[in-house]
Amino acid sequence: MLARPRDPFAALQRFATLLRAEGLAVTPDGIARFGRALGELDVAQRELVYWAGVATLVTDREQYPAYARAFKAFFLPALALGADRRRGLLSYSIAALPNAEESVERTETGQTFARARYSALEVDSEKRFADYTPEEFARFLSALSALRVAAPLRRSRRAERAARGRIDVRRIVRDAMAFGGEPIAPSFRRTAERRRRVIALCDVSGSMEKETRALLAFFHAGVASGAPFEAFSLGTRTVRLTRALRQGDASAALRRAAELARDWGGGTRLGSTLRAFLDRWGQRGLARGAVVVIVSDGWERGDVTLLAEQMQRLKRLAHRIVWVNPRKAAEGYEPLAAGMAAALPFVDRFVSGHSLAALGELLRAIFEL
Repeated sequence: MLARPRDPFAALQRFATLLRAEGLAVTPDGIARFGRALGELDVAQRELVYWAGVATLVTDREQYPAYARAFKAFFLPALALGADRRRGLLSYSIAALPNAEESVERTETGQTFARARYSALEVDSEKRFADYTPEEFARFLSALSALRVAAPLRRSRRAERAARGRIDVRRIVRDAMAFGGEPIAPSFRRTAERRRRVIALCDVSGSMEKETRALLAFFHAGVASGAPFEAFSLGTRTVRLTRALRQGDASAALRRAAELARDWGGGTRLGSTLRAFLDRWGQRGLARGAVVVIVSDGWERGDVTLLAEQMQRLKRLAHRIVWVNPRKAAEGYEPLAAGMAAALPFVDRFVSGHSLAALGELLRAIFEL
């Protein structure tokens, strides 16, 4: 994953370099126009950012394939961490955080282009969460507090007004009634996009304790930034942790989550706890069309047949199931644990999520990049 830049305009310059490598003749004026355009957009909407680049940087239709390759390689992993325009925050890649308290950039008109708070992170990005010292984990939590995580987007059944798109005949006719039936201006509409819910189901058994704390801290960034993220613990019972994770400080949020999940560090019965989630929350609508992330090593103390049945239920409800198993990062790993083997046929993406660098793979799985 690309290293996080010190400021957004440095990122745009690197994007320009990538475009030139693809054969596009990108000028400084073009990059400046692109930067000004981003200042007017909700950069969490990937399509808007993409077409802003087309409008300001692409001069020939034949350049579209090269531009698309460069855009996907550079911007999509960064945009997975998204932006919250209401708060003026813009977050880039999680792979490396600079030694800067705050970065503020403005357009020529003085409007805030980006404001991001950062913390230094002096931890090997490949180091396993399970091997973190208490000091390293504290720095990791401090770094994550700077992040604002957006939700993946889905197409809505409804349309919305747009500057361009499909011609909105109804609106044109309705507006024309005020001018004696004469159409004065064209109207357009496009398919609206809505944020897709992300649900984290976290195994809090003793074998997963350190990894679960790290990944819950990551999901806390989504919950705390107002994205439609939900979090539940899976142990000997199912506990909803979303309210605990809404606290601004990651350390306090994790302490509150551990207090709610009183079976934290105990055993786990994945089949029965997953059934409890589906009966109480998932089947009633929470899991419908959602991206469901299950964090577990797949060790099942209960009936693996029950786990397979509940995974099949979840598969019918969810948009996508992502399973995060830190054991997958071990050399020669095979999913031989009975629970993991029973669940895997119903999983869309199987990732490790065992380190800071591996969170990039998890992001791509969530955002289907």
